[in-house]
Amino acid sequence: MTKLRALTLIVPLAFLAAVAPATAQTGRFAPAITVNDEVVTRYELEQRKRFLTVLRIPGDIEQMAETGLIEDRLRLQAAKAMGLTLTDEQLTAGMAEFAGRANLETEQFLTAIGQAGVEPETFRDFVRAGLLWRDVVRTRFAPKISISEAEIDRALSVPAQRGAGPRVLLSEILIPFGPANAPEARRTAEELSRSLRSEAAFAAAARQYSAAASRDQGGQIGWIPLTNLPPQARSAVAALANGQVSEPVPLGKAIGLFRLRGIQQGGEINPRDISVDYAQYLIPGGQAATAEAERVRGEVDTCDDLYRIARKQPADRLIRETRPQGALPADIARAIAPLDDNESTTLNRGGTLVFVMLCKRSATAGSIQGGALAAAVPLDGAPAIDPDLGFGKGPGRAQVREELVNQRLGGLAEGYMASLKANAMIARP
Repeated sequence: MTKLRALTLIVPLAFLAAVAPATAQTGRFAPAITVNDEVVTRYELEQRKRFLTVLRIPGDIEQMAETGLIEDRLRLQAAKAMGLTLTDEQLTAGMAEFAGRANLETEQFLTAIGQAGVEPETFRDFVRAGLLWRDVVRTRFAPKISISEAEIDRALSVPAQRGAGPRVLLSEILIPFGPANAPEARRTAEELSRSLRSEAAFAAAARQYSAAASRDQGGQIGWIPLTNLPPQARSAVAALANGQVSEPVPLGKAIGLFRLRGIQQGGEINPRDISVDYAQYLIPGGQAATAEAERVRGEVDTCDDLYRIARKQPADRLIRETRPQGALPADIARAIAPLDDNESTTLNRGGTLVFVMLCKRSATAGSIQGGALAAAVPLDGAPAIDPDLGFGKGPGRAQVREELVNQRLGGLAEGYMASLKANAMIARP
């Protein structure tokens, strides 16, 4: 993988940041745009266009460069107004983290973009603006965001189509990654990505280098929905043909390599492939039954709690069963259609009030849930197996919570930027 090609893997447009003048050539510092009386120079526009070009960002380069630099000035102004600054250490770490998305050291990254005429100061200011904007958004909005356990449940649920779409058969190698072993881990990942060509070779490397629980199976994991992988891994895997090994994929505390062994295009989860676990608690007694149902609702959080409520009562008062969605009784199907897991409602059936609780909807292929990446372990010889590392079990609750928080922050950041633009004085000579 060439260094310039590596750069195309790492840049979300929302992170594009300002550049600064690096030379003093006639006309280069002439104003191109002013944003609240702060100048964007022609030199900065030229550098931004080169930066976008080397990163192979699709679209109208000229327009994106201009829009990006206007927004960058507003980002920096917002940070200044909030009193937010960066230390040298934070900036250095941010540059290293950004370069690491291409599995490059900072100096390697600077060399790669320098081949296209992009100055080091351009990258440095690019990172500074991005980091400060992230701090602005989190400082302003993060305290207002609360993700409930119920929201995570819904995001993981079958009705939310978690697990819909293409399914992939993969082998994985997850190499622990941290400050102590970063250069070695990157070199190992790059070498393996270049050299592994067969399943046997991949399996041997997984047993030697991977810290995932799948190591004992040569890295093999079963069929999983593509959506079970983190976004950066999804895009890498989606680009593979059968038998190919991915480029190294940065995953926070690990670097991942994936070998595609099969793919099914899939689609939305068919209602015929959904099973429903539900409980019915029968409450006779006319008007008093309504009050009893409210009492029960206040005392149960899950279907399992109903066993405590029904203790010492006739066995036929509590009915719990799992059926295909298409085989549900009509009144039950209507009652639970709007419910999330562990929510309840009531219906009347022949003079008896029925307290109905949805326990869980599941795809018949199985609901895949599991843990997030664990802490990195040193890469001294063969790493110890970490049972929580790997993607055979799908996304954990922590990963889903982070996705939901980032979705909300992204929406709030877009709205805030639109407000800053609307109130800014933007002029061109």
